[in-house]
Amino acid sequence: MHITTKALVLRGVDYKESDKILTLLTQEQGKLTASARGCRKKGSAIAAGCQLLAWSEMVLYDYQGRWSVKEAATQRLFRGVRDDIERLSLGCYFAEAAELLAVEGEENPELLALTLNSLHALDKMPDKPLPLVKAAFEWKAMALAGYEPLIDSCGVCGAVPPEEPRFHLREGVLHCAKCRDGVGEGVSMPMSPPALAALDHIVHGDPKRLFSFRLEGEPLKQLAEAAEAYLHTQLERGFSTLDYYKSLQMTERSFL
Repeated sequence: MHITTKALVLRGVDYKESDKILTLLTQEQGKLTASARGCRKKGSAIAAGCQLLAWSEMVLYDYQGRWSVKEAATQRLFRGVRDDIERLSLGCYFAEAAELLAVEGEENPELLALTLNSLHALDKMPDKPLPLVKAAFEWKAMALAGYEPLIDSCGVCGAVPPEEPRFHLREGVLHCAKCRDGVGEGVSMPMSPPALAALDHIVHGDPKRLFSFRLEGEPLKQLAEAAEAYLHTQLERGFSTLDYYKSLQMTERSFL
């Protein structure tokens, strides 16, 4: 059986002398694992389309329950991401997170669109701070995966808006500072009104306008730190690509 689909390469692992095993996020089939035979050979016709973070039109064939790449024509390589190590490391983090959240063989157009839009932001929106792009991806990805934060009112007393709002990482709810004991054990992080307005835009706004907001200073720091902490708390794991991205930031700050 053959299928033609557009696919984003989330991961590539070298296999044998010239092959790769790819993890793809496709339009019609969701997450798939496929072998790309000979793609590491010089002059391979499918080499470009099988690169990490390549958005490609692929012809895949199924042989005895295993997918293989027959053809791969690149649609977009996100050159602005590849030419900047910090943006590339962040793009790889998006891919690693998307791979974890996607289910094999289950269509997930919202997660695919989010990942592509986030790569586009890294590629073509240099005015957007990287912490803003990262936070928007994390919050939206968690919402799509069933971990949507409850931010309309205090989760304890129902106040709208909460007084001195805090976000509880384990419960995924907003609460007033005075209602802290009613939420239970775990960490709560402060969220100022500007940070909450940005979070509401990310979670409830038009996905096509995900990055059409501005935030800076302490509110951006709150939004970004809570996003990463929430993802780690709920998924109970870290990401090697995120560790690398953060190491680059630490190195950069050490030279300032």
